[in-house]
Amino acid sequence: MGYKIAVVGATGNVGREMMNVLSEREFPADEVIALASRRSAGSDVSYGEQTLKCKDLEQFDFATVDLCLMSAGSTVAKEWAPKIASAGAIVIDNSSCWRYDADVPLVVPEVNPEALDDFKKKRIIANPNCSTAQLVVALKPLHDAAGLKRVVVSTYQSVSGAGKDAMDELWHQTKGVYVPGQEVEAHKFPKQIAFNCIPHIDVFMEDGYTKEEWKMMAETKKIMDRKIKLSATCVRVPVFVSHCESVNLEFERPITVDEAREILRQSPGMIVFDKREEGGYITPVEAAGEFATYVSRIREDATVENGLAMWIVSDNLLKGAALNTVQIAETMINRKLLDA
Repeated sequence: MGYKIAVVGATGNVGREMMNVLSEREFPADEVIALASRRSAGSDVSYGEQTLKCKDLEQFDFATVDLCLMSAGSTVAKEWAPKIASAGAIVIDNSSCWRYDADVPLVVPEVNPEALDDFKKKRIIANPNCSTAQLVVALKPLHDAAGLKRVVVSTYQSVSGAGKDAMDELWHQTKGVYVPGQEVEAHKFPKQIAFNCIPHIDVFMEDGYTKEEWKMMAETKKIMDRKIKLSATCVRVPVFVSHCESVNLEFERPITVDEAREILRQSPGMIVFDKREEGGYITPVEAAGEFATYVSRIREDATVENGLAMWIVSDNLLKGAALNTVQIAETMINRKLLDA
Protein backbone atom coordinates (compact mmCIF):
# COMPACT_ATOMS: atom_id res chain seq x y z
CA MET A 1 0.00 0.00 0.00
CA GLY A 2 1.34 3.41 -1.00
CA TYR A 3 0.90 6.92 0.31
CA LYS A 4 -1.47 9.76 -0.50
CA ILE A 5 0.55 12.92 -1.17
CA ALA A 6 -0.61 16.52 -1.50
CA VAL A 7 1.63 19.16 -3.11
CA VAL A 8 0.71 22.72 -2.09
CA GLY A 9 1.98 25.38 -4.51
CA ALA A 10 2.05 22.92 -7.39
CA THR A 11 1.96 25.63 -10.08
CA GLY A 12 5.17 27.36 -8.91
CA ASN A 13 8.75 26.63 -10.01
CA VAL A 14 9.52 24.43 -7.00
CA GLY A 15 6.06 22.85 -6.86
CA ARG A 16 6.36 21.66 -10.44
CA GLU A 17 9.81 20.27 -9.68
CA MET A 18 8.37 18.42 -6.67
CA MET A 19 5.89 16.72 -8.97
CA ASN A 20 8.69 15.80 -11.38
CA VAL A 21 10.94 14.45 -8.62
CA LEU A 22 8.14 12.37 -7.07
CA SER A 23 7.57 10.75 -10.46
CA GLU A 24 11.21 10.39 -11.48
CA ARG A 25 12.24 8.79 -8.19
CA GLU A 26 9.14 6.54 -8.26
CA PHE A 27 8.00 7.65 -4.82
CA PRO A 28 5.52 5.04 -3.48
CA ALA A 29 2.41 7.17 -3.88
CA ASP A 30 -1.01 5.72 -4.60
CA GLU A 31 -2.28 9.21 -5.31
CA VAL A 32 -0.73 12.67 -5.78
CA ILE A 33 -2.97 15.74 -5.46
CA ALA A 34 -1.88 19.10 -6.86
CA LEU A 35 -3.08 22.07 -4.81
CA ALA A 36 -2.83 25.81 -5.37
CA SER A 37 -4.55 29.06 -4.51
CA ARG A 38 -8.11 29.66 -5.69
CA ARG A 39 -6.71 31.85 -8.47
CA SER A 40 -4.64 28.95 -9.85
CA ALA A 41 -7.19 26.20 -9.21
CA GLY A 42 -7.95 24.33 -12.43
CA SER A 43 -4.46 24.85 -13.84
CA ASP A 44 -2.74 21.85 -15.41
CA VAL A 45 0.46 20.42 -13.91
CA SER A 46 2.45 17.37 -14.98
CA TYR A 47 3.04 14.31 -12.85
CA GLY A 48 5.01 11.80 -14.87
CA GLU A 49 2.91 11.01 -17.92
CA GLN A 50 -0.24 12.28 -16.22
CA THR A 51 -1.69 15.77 -16.32
CA LEU A 52 -3.36 16.80 -13.06
CA LYS A 53 -5.83 19.60 -12.45
CA CYS A 54 -4.93 21.78 -9.49
CA LYS A 55 -7.48 21.82 -6.70
CA ASP A 56 -8.27 24.74 -4.42
CA LEU A 57 -6.19 24.64 -1.25
CA GLU A 58 -8.93 26.27 0.83
CA GLN A 59 -11.53 23.68 -0.16
CA PHE A 60 -9.40 20.56 0.23
CA ASP A 61 -9.85 18.04 3.06
CA PHE A 62 -6.43 16.97 4.39
CA ALA A 63 -7.85 14.30 6.69
CA THR A 64 -7.24 11.63 4.04
CA VAL A 65 -3.67 12.73 3.20
CA ASP A 66 -0.56 11.05 4.63
CA LEU A 67 1.97 13.70 3.62
CA CYS A 68 1.83 17.30 2.42
CA LEU A 69 4.74 18.89 0.55
CA MET A 70 4.47 22.69 0.69
CA SER A 71 6.11 25.33 -1.49
CA ALA A 72 3.74 28.27 -1.31
CA GLY A 73 5.72 30.86 0.68
CA SER A 74 5.92 31.77 4.36
CA THR A 75 2.54 33.49 4.61
CA VAL A 76 0.67 30.43 3.37
CA ALA A 77 2.87 28.09 5.41
CA LYS A 78 2.28 30.02 8.63
CA GLU A 79 -1.49 29.81 8.23
CA TRP A 80 -1.89 26.38 6.66
CA ALA A 81 0.88 24.10 7.96
CA PRO A 82 -0.63 23.85 11.49
CA LYS A 83 -4.11 23.30 10.03
CA ILE A 84 -2.87 20.54 7.73
CA ALA A 85 -0.88 18.92 10.54
CA SER A 86 -3.86 19.01 12.91
CA ALA A 87 -5.95 17.27 10.21
CA GLY A 88 -3.53 14.34 10.38
CA ALA A 89 -1.04 14.87 7.56
CA ILE A 90 2.69 15.38 8.06
CA VAL A 91 3.91 18.66 6.52
CA ILE A 92 7.28 19.18 4.85
CA ASP A 93 7.55 22.91 4.21
CA ASN A 94 9.96 24.56 1.80
CA SER A 95 9.48 28.15 3.05
CA SER A 96 11.51 29.91 5.74
CA CYS A 97 8.50 30.07 8.08
CA TRP A 98 9.29 27.08 10.34
CA ARG A 99 13.06 26.69 9.95
CA TYR A 100 13.99 28.45 13.17
CA ASP A 101 11.29 26.95 15.38
CA ALA A 102 12.96 24.84 18.08
CA ASP A 103 10.18 22.23 17.83
CA VAL A 104 10.47 21.83 14.04
CA PRO A 105 13.29 19.68 12.58
CA LEU A 106 15.36 21.37 9.87
CA VAL A 107 16.62 18.52 7.74
CA VAL A 108 19.04 17.63 4.97
CA PRO A 109 18.83 13.80 4.82
CA GLU A 110 22.52 13.24 3.99
CA VAL A 111 23.49 15.39 6.98
CA ASN A 112 21.07 15.05 9.93
CA PRO A 113 18.39 12.38 9.26
CA GLU A 114 18.17 11.67 12.99
CA ALA A 115 16.52 15.08 13.47
CA LEU A 116 13.37 13.64 11.87
CA ASP A 117 12.71 11.61 15.00
CA ASP A 118 11.39 14.82 16.64
CA PHE A 119 8.79 15.60 13.97
CA LYS A 120 5.82 14.63 16.17
CA LYS A 121 6.05 17.81 18.28
CA LYS A 122 4.27 19.80 15.56
CA ARG A 123 4.09 17.28 12.68
CA ILE A 124 5.93 19.90 10.60
CA ILE A 125 9.39 19.46 9.05
CA ALA A 126 11.32 22.34 7.52
CA ASN A 127 13.39 22.30 4.35
CA PRO A 128 16.45 24.60 4.52
CA ASN A 129 17.31 27.54 2.32
CA CYS A 130 18.58 26.48 -1.11
CA SER A 131 22.07 27.91 -0.57
CA THR A 132 22.34 26.21 2.83
CA ALA A 133 21.26 22.77 1.58
CA GLN A 134 24.05 22.34 -0.97
CA LEU A 135 26.61 23.83 1.42
CA VAL A 136 25.99 21.48 4.33
CA VAL A 137 25.96 18.38 2.11
CA ALA A 138 29.59 19.17 1.29
CA LEU A 139 30.61 20.40 4.74
CA LYS A 140 29.23 17.61 6.94
CA PRO A 141 31.63 14.79 5.95
CA LEU A 142 34.60 17.16 6.23
CA HIS A 143 33.37 18.38 9.62
CA ASP A 144 33.15 14.79 10.82
CA ALA A 145 36.73 14.16 9.67
CA ALA A 146 38.53 17.28 10.87
CA GLY A 147 36.15 19.49 12.88
CA LEU A 148 35.05 22.69 11.17
CA LYS A 149 35.81 25.92 13.03
CA ARG A 150 35.03 28.64 10.50
CA VAL A 151 33.35 28.98 7.11
CA VAL A 152 33.51 31.96 4.75
CA VAL A 153 31.18 31.58 1.79
CA SER A 154 30.29 33.79 -1.16
CA THR A 155 27.30 32.65 -3.19
CA TYR A 156 26.50 33.16 -6.86
CA GLN A 157 22.75 32.53 -6.88
CA SER A 158 20.57 32.08 -9.95
CA VAL A 159 17.43 34.10 -10.53
CA SER A 160 15.17 31.04 -10.30
CA GLY A 161 15.64 31.27 -6.54
CA ALA A 162 13.50 34.41 -6.69
CA GLY A 163 10.70 32.79 -8.71
CA LYS A 164 9.25 32.82 -12.22
CA ASP A 165 8.91 36.61 -12.38
CA ALA A 166 12.63 36.92 -11.70
CA MET A 167 13.45 34.51 -14.50
CA ASP A 168 11.18 36.46 -16.84
CA GLU A 169 12.90 39.72 -15.84
CA LEU A 170 16.35 38.34 -16.69
CA TRP A 171 15.03 37.09 -20.04
CA HIS A 172 13.38 40.40 -21.00
CA GLN A 173 16.28 42.54 -19.78
CA THR A 174 18.78 40.43 -21.71
CA LYS A 175 16.77 40.88 -24.91
CA GLY A 176 16.33 44.58 -24.12
CA VAL A 177 20.06 45.18 -24.04
CA TYR A 178 20.24 44.20 -27.71
CA VAL A 179 16.94 45.63 -28.97
CA PRO A 180 16.93 49.44 -29.30
CA GLY A 181 14.09 51.03 -27.37
CA GLN A 182 13.13 47.87 -25.46
CA GLU A 183 12.64 48.20 -21.71
CA VAL A 184 15.56 47.24 -19.43
CA GLU A 185 14.04 48.58 -16.20
CA ALA A 186 14.32 46.65 -12.95
CA HIS A 187 11.12 45.49 -11.23
CA LYS A 188 11.78 42.24 -9.39
CA PHE A 189 15.36 43.16 -8.46
CA PRO A 190 16.67 46.46 -7.03
CA LYS A 191 19.01 46.90 -10.01
CA GLN A 192 19.38 45.51 -13.54
CA ILE A 193 20.18 41.79 -13.35
CA ALA A 194 21.06 41.18 -17.01
CA PHE A 195 24.86 41.30 -17.46
CA ASN A 196 25.19 42.36 -13.82
CA CYS A 197 25.71 41.01 -10.27
CA ILE A 198 23.66 42.21 -7.29
CA PRO A 199 25.20 41.69 -3.80
CA HIS A 200 21.79 41.81 -2.15
CA ILE A 201 19.33 38.94 -1.59
CA ASP A 202 16.36 39.43 0.77
CA VAL A 203 16.15 42.40 3.15
CA PHE A 204 19.01 44.15 4.93
CA MET A 205 19.40 43.65 8.68
CA GLU A 206 20.78 46.04 11.30
CA ASP A 207 24.26 44.47 11.32
CA GLY A 208 24.67 44.99 7.54
CA TYR A 209 24.08 41.38 6.55
CA THR A 210 21.07 40.47 4.44
CA LYS A 211 18.39 38.03 5.59
CA GLU A 212 19.65 35.46 3.06
CA GLU A 213 23.13 35.64 4.59
CA TRP A 214 21.69 35.34 8.10
CA LYS A 215 19.71 32.27 7.00
CA MET A 216 22.89 30.51 5.92
CA MET A 217 24.53 31.27 9.29
CA ALA A 218 21.56 30.21 11.43
CA GLU A 219 20.60 27.12 9.40
CA THR A 220 24.13 25.72 9.16
CA LYS A 221 24.40 25.92 12.93
CA LYS A 222 21.01 24.25 13.48
CA ILE A 223 21.62 21.46 10.97
CA MET A 224 25.29 20.72 11.72
CA ASP A 225 26.89 22.26 14.80
CA ARG A 226 26.13 25.46 16.72
CA LYS A 227 29.85 26.02 17.38
CA ILE A 228 30.66 26.57 13.69
CA LYS A 229 31.30 30.21 12.79
CA LEU A 230 30.06 31.25 9.36
CA SER A 231 30.15 34.47 7.37
CA ALA A 232 28.26 34.72 4.07
CA THR A 233 27.98 37.17 1.19
CA CYS A 234 25.05 36.32 -1.08
CA VAL A 235 25.02 37.59 -4.65
CA ARG A 236 22.37 37.30 -7.36
CA VAL A 237 23.88 36.60 -10.79
CA PRO A 238 22.39 36.49 -14.33
CA VAL A 239 22.01 32.70 -14.44
CA PHE A 240 18.62 30.99 -14.79
CA VAL A 241 19.18 27.81 -12.72
CA SER A 242 21.81 26.51 -10.23
CA HIS A 243 23.59 28.19 -7.34
CA CYS A 244 27.37 28.32 -6.96
CA GLU A 245 29.38 28.86 -3.79
CA SER A 246 33.01 29.81 -3.24
CA VAL A 247 33.89 28.43 0.20
CA ASN A 248 36.89 28.84 2.50
CA LEU A 249 37.11 26.45 5.44
CA GLU A 250 39.17 26.38 8.63
CA PHE A 251 39.41 23.10 10.56
CA GLU A 252 40.42 22.15 14.08
CA ARG A 253 42.63 19.31 12.83
CA PRO A 254 44.85 18.91 9.76
CA ILE A 255 43.21 17.68 6.56
CA THR A 256 44.91 17.47 3.18
CA VAL A 257 43.42 18.23 -0.20
CA ASP A 258 43.70 14.56 -1.19
CA GLU A 259 41.98 13.45 2.02
CA ALA A 260 39.14 15.94 1.51
CA ARG A 261 38.70 14.90 -2.11
CA GLU A 262 38.47 11.21 -1.18
CA ILE A 263 36.05 11.89 1.70
CA LEU A 264 33.74 13.86 -0.58
CA ARG A 265 33.89 11.20 -3.31
CA GLN A 266 32.57 8.66 -0.83
CA SER A 267 29.85 10.93 0.58
CA PRO A 268 26.16 10.56 -0.37
CA GLY A 269 24.75 13.11 -2.79
CA MET A 270 28.19 14.36 -3.84
CA ILE A 271 30.13 14.23 -7.10
CA VAL A 272 33.72 15.50 -7.16
CA PHE A 273 34.78 16.93 -10.52
CA ASP A 274 38.17 18.50 -9.93
CA LYS A 275 40.72 18.10 -12.73
CA ARG A 276 42.91 21.20 -12.31
CA GLU A 277 42.85 21.91 -16.03
CA GLU A 278 40.90 24.08 -18.43
CA GLY A 279 37.25 23.12 -18.05
CA GLY A 280 38.00 20.71 -15.21
CA TYR A 281 35.25 22.08 -12.95
CA ILE A 282 31.46 22.26 -12.85
CA THR A 283 29.44 25.34 -13.80
CA PRO A 284 25.70 26.11 -13.35
CA VAL A 285 24.85 24.90 -16.84
CA GLU A 286 26.17 21.39 -16.15
CA ALA A 287 24.48 21.15 -12.73
CA ALA A 288 21.02 22.21 -13.95
CA GLY A 289 18.60 19.29 -13.88
CA GLU A 290 20.99 17.06 -11.91
CA PHE A 291 20.29 15.62 -8.45
CA ALA A 292 23.92 15.70 -7.25
CA THR A 293 25.83 18.46 -5.49
CA TYR A 294 29.14 19.02 -7.28
CA VAL A 295 32.49 20.04 -5.78
CA SER A 296 35.40 21.39 -7.80
CA ARG A 297 38.55 23.51 -7.27
CA ILE A 298 39.51 21.78 -4.00
CA ARG A 299 42.76 23.35 -2.79
CA GLU A 300 44.68 24.45 0.27
CA ASP A 301 43.89 27.80 1.85
CA ALA A 302 47.29 28.89 3.10
CA THR A 303 45.94 31.98 4.88
CA VAL A 304 44.81 29.92 7.88
CA GLU A 305 46.05 26.82 9.68
CA ASN A 306 44.26 23.68 8.49
CA GLY A 307 42.50 25.55 5.68
CA LEU A 308 40.82 24.42 2.46
CA ALA A 309 39.00 26.23 -0.35
CA MET A 310 36.49 24.78 -2.81
CA TRP A 311 33.74 25.49 -5.33
CA ILE A 312 30.24 23.99 -4.82
CA VAL A 313 27.48 23.90 -7.46
CA SER A 314 23.95 22.50 -7.34
CA ASP A 315 20.56 22.91 -8.99
CA ASN A 316 18.76 25.16 -6.49
CA LEU A 317 15.31 24.02 -7.60
CA LEU A 318 16.28 20.39 -6.94
CA LYS A 319 18.71 19.82 -4.06
CA GLY A 320 17.97 23.29 -2.77
CA ALA A 321 14.22 22.68 -2.68
CA ALA A 322 12.18 19.96 -4.44
CA LEU A 323 14.65 17.07 -4.29
CA ASN A 324 15.54 17.65 -0.64
CA THR A 325 11.83 17.76 0.24
CA VAL A 326 11.18 14.41 -1.43
CA GLN A 327 14.34 12.95 0.12
CA ILE A 328 13.00 13.92 3.55
CA ALA A 329 9.82 11.98 2.78
CA GLU A 330 11.86 8.98 1.57
CA THR A 331 13.99 9.10 4.72
CA MET A 332 10.87 9.12 6.89
CA ILE A 333 9.74 5.91 5.18
CA ASN A 334 13.17 4.34 5.62
CA ARG A 335 13.18 5.26 9.31
CA LYS A 336 9.63 3.90 9.65
CA LEU A 337 8.26 7.29 10.68
CA LEU A 338 5.56 7.51 7.99
CA ASP A 339 2.57 5.17 7.95
CA ALA A 340 0.34 4.83 4.90
